[in-house]
Amino acid sequence: MIASGAYNYINVLEKGCDASWTRNSLISNNIANVDTPNYKRKDINFEEYLGNALGGGTSLDDEVAGLELDELNALTYTDYANVDYRLDGNNVDIDTESAELAKNQIKYYTMMDSITQEFTRLKTVVAK
Repeated sequence: MIASGAYNYINVLEKGCDASWTRNSLISNNIANVDTPNYKRKDINFEEYLGNALGGGTSLDDEVAGLELDELNALTYTDYANVDYRLDGNNVDIDTESAELAKNQIKYYTMMDSITQEFTRLKTVVAK
């Protein structure tokens, strides 16, 4: 994490990438345990925490500048812990997990591209 207000967007994107990386690991673990009796799928909740931290005010720039990045952490949780899709007590659906994995990978690469673009803009400003 870069300790400067000029890099707040990059820091928030970095937190998002970290959460996306963790989600990728969780989804992979869910897929690996698709046949494990009584296994419950796990996921991470970052988007809700980010949305709450931003608060929906009038200026996104001001909200990002005022974020407490140390408090912006995602939590891993057991999804639908009381729901069983199959007789063996497992609630992992391989098709859903595969779709979530693809969606998460697109989200991760989009955030990484945004970080690259942000550094390119900063480099352009410094070069002039």
